[in-house]
Amino acid sequence: MTDTLVHVGIFGATGYTGLELVRWLHRHPRARIGFAHSESHPGTRLSDVLPCSYDLTLVALDEAPLEKVDVVFSCLPHGISAEVCQRALRAGKRVIDLSADFRLRQAQTYAQWYAHAHPLPNLLEIAVYGLPERYRAQIAQAQLVANPGCYPTSVLLGLLPLLEADALDGDVVIVDSKSGVSGAGRKPTLSTHFVEVNESLAPYNIGHVHRHIPEIEQELNAVSGRSARVIFSPHLLPISRGILSLIYVRLKPELATMDWHARYVERYAGEPFVRVLPLGQISTIAHAAHTNLAVISVHPVADVAPWMQVVCCIDNLVKGASGQAIQNMNLMFGLDEREGLQ
Repeated sequence: MTDTLVHVGIFGATGYTGLELVRWLHRHPRARIGFAHSESHPGTRLSDVLPCSYDLTLVALDEAPLEKVDVVFSCLPHGISAEVCQRALRAGKRVIDLSADFRLRQAQTYAQWYAHAHPLPNLLEIAVYGLPERYRAQIAQAQLVANPGCYPTSVLLGLLPLLEADALDGDVVIVDSKSGVSGAGRKPTLSTHFVEVNESLAPYNIGHVHRHIPEIEQELNAVSGRSARVIFSPHLLPISRGILSLIYVRLKPELATMDWHARYVERYAGEPFVRVLPLGQISTIAHAAHTNLAVISVHPVADVAPWMQVVCCIDNLVKGASGQAIQNMNLMFGLDEREGLQ
């Protein structure tokens, strides 16, 4: 057991992911919050801005005491976060970015999907994609970690055993995902208004237009070495948090009758935050809510066709954002990655 004590700074502490970081880090036995930033409420206590009990005094960007921290979490919007990350890197700090600014490896792909040029393409080559179940060794050595998106986390963890076995027949994966409203962030919009969301289920950005698609396809292809495409259908659920991704894959005929449940159990046996349910059980959001777990269930349909369904559920604010970010921090500083997350 290491005696390391990690001092952290949080940019964007008043958003959903920022506040979630504060909550989990306050319980972390080897982390101390050195500063919490808010450009809208500098000089104000966090407990006076949000309904919480944390009396952290919020600081403006230019007043953030970077010299007092070892690592910085950036929960700022894409396009803005990159500049703040660069500032922290120049100060010699390690950085975990929860925006989309460093998730895509190619600047031109970022520009295509985010409608503006990448602000700092020179940093893309040092960014490590922060999915511990795939890139654990690289994360441990990284100066800059790109924390995965919430939808991609649920999809990639649901597919890794199949991709690693080169089991897919064809290059198309179908994903039907449903997310709680917190996934849209704190900034209010008409589509996230209570009256619009309540007692409804609304698909949005269906087909091949959601901004998480290039991230999903990038990582699918990195694992499989193929040119996979995703038909992705996200939906907005009338709940606060949680993601359920139902994934449909066509298997190579010779692999359709393989015991895939056993393969999933074997693949994730050593993973502290992935749970594979017993065969016959179905993963639900309730299995994962308020935890850093990804909970997976496997459903072969070989009696109909060489297809399989996989359900992966996570909490979008924890394993899909702040919890996974802390898991990455633990790896970066040589801590047990379960520290502060159980």
